[in-house]
Amino acid sequence: MPALQSWADDVESHDFPPRTETTDKDGITTIVEYKLNDEGKKVKVTRKIKRTLVKSKVNHVVAERMGWTKFGAEKGHKAGPDTATTTVGENVRLKLTAGGIKKDEPEEDSHSALQAQLAGRKITCRLCQGDHYTTRCPYKDTLGEVLGGEDNPDAETSGAGALGDNPTPSEMRAAGGKYVPPSMRAGAKGAGESMNNKNRDDLPTLRVTNLSEDCTDSDLWDLFQRFGRINRIYVGKDQETGLCKGFAFVSFESRAEAEKAMGKINGLPYDHLILACSWSVPKGTVEAK
Repeated sequence: MPALQSWADDVESHDFPPRTETTDKDGITTIVEYKLNDEGKKVKVTRKIKRTLVKSKVNHVVAERMGWTKFGAEKGHKAGPDTATTTVGENVRLKLTAGGIKKDEPEEDSHSALQAQLAGRKITCRLCQGDHYTTRCPYKDTLGEVLGGEDNPDAETSGAGALGDNPTPSEMRAAGGKYVPPSMRAGAKGAGESMNNKNRDDLPTLRVTNLSEDCTDSDLWDLFQRFGRINRIYVGKDQETGLCKGFAFVSFESRAEAEKAMGKINGLPYDHLILACSWSVPKGTVEAK
């Protein structure tokens, strides 16, 4: 017994003409159909579609793979992707390169690079360590005589205080109120000696005074190394500020070289001061008056 149909379905099937599709000589396909719009009114919808053949070059392996017959679970289905199981996205072309291509940057001028390198440097005189050129040094005539010599990388580690084993409060105040270990006091044997067999007290040592606060070990090396082989140099520095306290000790390997240096340095104008140079009194002895 055939199924009964609703009277509304019967009216709908008779009121709407069938869907038509025609193609003209230009290849334009016209599709005409009728349907109800959102307001419930019957409307006619006409769509025109023109199909254009576009040829593109593809790899022959890709073209051969597109002609394969489907197999497995897709065996017997029509050619092309199944929209129920496959989502076709936009074709994105990937272009690989060997590496990033940098734009040609202009080469920096060698002269400007040298100026930028020397911009932060300060001009220092090789004779008096002032902020002017060596050729314009006001002490060039006196310091220019100090030439020649060799370096020694050793540094002075002597310079002990003159306090006894049991210093009195007055002696402590005279020494600046700073603690001096017994090994560094006068008459003590010291904490020990280095691998050098020569005793430090046996070296001819000069005591240089009236030095400026900016004086460093390297400045004294540049000043004294021209007279002979230096064994060590010690510059007295303030423990809080680290500045020179105005005196230093320079030890030579030869007494003759030390005498030559003392004769040249004593009374020499250096860094807006007049240097005083004399023999250093060994520890445990009293300077003769």
